Amino acid sequence: AFLLRKQWTLYSVTPLYRFSDTRLRDYSRLLSAFIAAEKQKGLAVEVGVELDIKVVVSTLPELKVSDQDQAAILVQLSLRSPASPKNSEEKLVWSGWFCCVSGDHLSETVPEDFTCLPLFLANGAECYTSIVGSWFQKNFDCCFRRLTISPLNLSWMAAMWTGCKVDNTTSAMELVFSVPHLPQRLDISYAIHPEDAKALWDTVQKTPGEITQEEVDVFMDCLYSHFHRHFKIHLSAAKLVKVSTAIASAHCDGIIKFLQSQYLIGMLMLLTELAISQIQ
Repeated sequence: AFLLRKQWTLYSVTPLYRFSDTRLRDYSRLLSAFIAAEKQKGLAVEVGVELDIKVVVSTLPELKVSDQDQAAILVQLSLRSPASPKNSEEKLVWSGWFCCVSGDHLSETVPEDFTCLPLFLANGAECYTSIVGSWFQKNFDCCFRRLTISPLNLSWMAAMWTGCKVDNTTSAMELVFSVPHLPQRLDISYAIHPEDAKALWDTVQKTPGEITQEEVDVFMDCLYSHFHRHFKIHLSAAKLVKVSTAIASAHCDGIIKFLQSQYLIGMLMLLTELAISQIQ
């Protein structure tokens, strides 16, 4: 539930050198000291207010498909003003987590001293993401890169999420397209009733539980044809930049929001695959 309904920014991460999940308490202490040092350089988020940053690095063992998967690592930053009572609750200001869901083939190709957690998701101020990323890069010789989502992968997500069953929801499937070569930005939003989208996908999908590129192409072409019939606009000439459904929403800039826990692992498998493909 902690991971749901938050906006996560995606990154791909190269393997971490000599990272150990038995030293998470040490990492919490060292990262806290690093953040305090960075604050002294004028990088504090709350200007003019002295804030204590508490760092907790822990595992998310639930996010594993097999025993070969590395346990997901969660990093949380909380703050409390020294003026606040000692027993007052700390405010969570930033969260980030590394994971590798069904990425066994990557782990098998790297040396023993490396830990493969290719997918990183962050929620919170970008300055904290930058500081945490810098600390991991310096200590584990890894590299972070923003993970974008291509229109092709967005169309796959639209097809996959349309085929998922969700109880008691009326959320429309929304596709957002950006029209190229215009002096000013123009987006086109295309909303489809979830039952209509599901009925269309059921006529396209040949083998339940499996999806092919051909099926995704046919599904999107049908949606394009329907839109053109009503508005005389060729959406195929525009760029698909966002997909929103009752399952999740994803933007081409690498921003995702998970809405249904029962499909979380499946989505992380796809995102892990995208992160690995960017690393390679």
